Amino acid sequence: MANVEHGGTTGNAFGAGAAESARARLRAIRIGLWVIAAVLAIRQVTVVLSTPKGERLTDLETWVGPNGVLHVKGSLYDSTQFTGTPFGGLVLKPLTRAAEQALGWGWTFGSLSLVVVLGLVVARALPQPVSRRTALLAAPVAISLLMLSLPVRNALYLGQTSIIPVLLVLLGCFAVRGERAGGLLIGVAAALQPTMLLFAPLLWFTGRRRAVESTAITFAGLGALTWAAMPHDSTTYWVHHLAGVGLGGDADDLSNQSLHGALLRLGLNGPLEITLFLLLGAAVAALGLRRAIRYARDGQLLLAVAITGCVAVVVSPTSWQHQLLWVLLALVGRVGKKTSDRPMWPVAVILVMTLPAKMMLPNMAAVFPLRDNVVLLAALAAATIVPFLSRTSEYYRAPIPTDYARPVPTRWKRVPLLPFLGRVFTRPNLLLELLLIRVGYSAYQQVRLAATGGTSAGGRATAEHHGDQILSIERFLHIDIEHWVNHAVFKVEWLRDFFDFYYESFHFVVPLTVLAVLYARRPGDYRWARSALGFATLVALLGFWLFPLAPPRLMPGLGVVDTVHGVQDFSKPDYGTLTALTNQYAAMPSLHFGWSLWCGVVIAVLAPKWWMKALGLLHPLFTVSAIVATGNHWVLDAVGGAAVVGAGFGLTHLLQGPRPRPLMKPVEVSMKEPVPATGRTPS
Repeated sequence: MANVEHGGTTGNAFGAGAAESARARLRAIRIGLWVIAAVLAIRQVTVVLSTPKGERLTDLETWVGPNGVLHVKGSLYDSTQFTGTPFGGLVLKPLTRAAEQALGWGWTFGSLSLVVVLGLVVARALPQPVSRRTALLAAPVAISLLMLSLPVRNALYLGQTSIIPVLLVLLGCFAVRGERAGGLLIGVAAALQPTMLLFAPLLWFTGRRRAVESTAITFAGLGALTWAAMPHDSTTYWVHHLAGVGLGGDADDLSNQSLHGALLRLGLNGPLEITLFLLLGAAVAALGLRRAIRYARDGQLLLAVAITGCVAVVVSPTSWQHQLLWVLLALVGRVGKKTSDRPMWPVAVILVMTLPAKMMLPNMAAVFPLRDNVVLLAALAAATIVPFLSRTSEYYRAPIPTDYARPVPTRWKRVPLLPFLGRVFTRPNLLLELLLIRVGYSAYQQVRLAATGGTSAGGRATAEHHGDQILSIERFLHIDIEHWVNHAVFKVEWLRDFFDFYYESFHFVVPLTVLAVLYARRPGDYRWARSALGFATLVALLGFWLFPLAPPRLMPGLGVVDTVHGVQDFSKPDYGTLTALTNQYAAMPSLHFGWSLWCGVVIAVLAPKWWMKALGLLHPLFTVSAIVATGNHWVLDAVGGAAVVGAGFGLTHLLQGPRPRPLMKPVEVSMKEPVPATGRTPS
């Protein structure tokens, strides 16, 4: 029996079955990831090709279209619409003979193919050692992230060539055999985008000097060839425009995410701005290339290449949105000693590179300098200050693990469905939490607004019809008290002022305070409460989308006074002070009441004193009174808010399991206990 149990046929059979099951799961995950990548690729192509002619591939049309600059006799740069190098113009000129429709389809699918190749090269270039599972899953994940990134989407939509230099550099560093061949590809990339010459120091100081020689010869040769073929254009580009400076759009445009563009947006110009740009650019180049060389020698060549690309983004006079792909590649660096800190950098990079800046930071004048330069700041951080771990660090492969609570028996067999999401006692990364909260709230605002077609009044008729339905149901249930409560409160000035203040002030303050206290004092309970709030909000978004509803204050003929926003003019499609910010017809369910009820439940469950629990339960009571008294919600809206909060706690329990309890201190065993006569230690 011992042989069978520890090394016999039966044990091998169980081991083989487990291994086969693991391989099957890995195969299913891999297929699923490739399906996601394919769906994203199809979506990008569909978006481009379904866009009306004249609005898609505009840059390509500007270059090679019937009236494009490549058709015009004379200089490419007379109109400043062509921003590429003379060599780029020389390469693109043969495309002017292609049929317009065939060129559009060919360019789109060709660019898509380049993105796929780029993802495969990135997956292959991951720093060793890489597990087999990571290697198999890396390629579809890389391709999916590239498809979602703003630079790739922008390049596909405009018909830009910015993917080509990035791919040539990566092929030269990771794919081709021989230093000279790699240098040849990087030289071609530099001929298309001169800032790619910054990779020469990286190659030189990491021992690939033949590649540097090949890069220099290729770049010089292609430049000489172009100069011979297009002397006037070459002189214009390299002499009069200093390698492209001043071509294309205004340098202070938000899409120019270089240091030069940021300084111009801050109001600097003239000799002062040029001096600062040169000094700061030289400092960033020196520090960034030094870091890149160090990580390359550490065996993280992909990270080194990404850092060098980020340096190129910062120091280039113009780094348009379609040229910022290097920042996305920087997510391969590992940051943080704790497991809970590891997602911070990659998640931040992915959000910056896939979402509009206005979703990252609020629409406040004080943060405009940050919001307008968010990609530049990410590139600058990657190049100079982000403390990427060395492969020699003890935390590189084995970060400090997360503390999980012990599994507990549950009433249902399949609970929790996703145990890795919950029952964690360690405190999550604060910056990551704040970032996700901001992005989540921004998405919440966007969905609320999109529910009525993107405008506050877009679904007015439907919302008012739903309001009539809600009023009929409340009359049937004899709970249609909105008009009576609203007018009773309106007549008492101090009571009206109190409810107006409560409605406007406590909706965000109390939930954020509860989250802050839990984060600081009870991190395990913070995760439980935060998840419940997030799930409740997601369920509420479905209600906003499926059932736009006018609140009582926006129902013509009902006679409810808007005590918060003032008297409404129902003859106008937009009214109220908030119509420019959010959808006024997202009343069902009431998240004012839902979030307040969440606060009450959390405080009642976790507060140590009875009076604290009582105060917590008073908050939803005051809130439901305020939303009805001010005319902002129906009574049934509060019922809907309670339902989504119940769904939030239910989903949290289903996916993560019961709320974790604090870890118990280990029981100390006295060393003076007598040892049994058998000589065995007590168990």
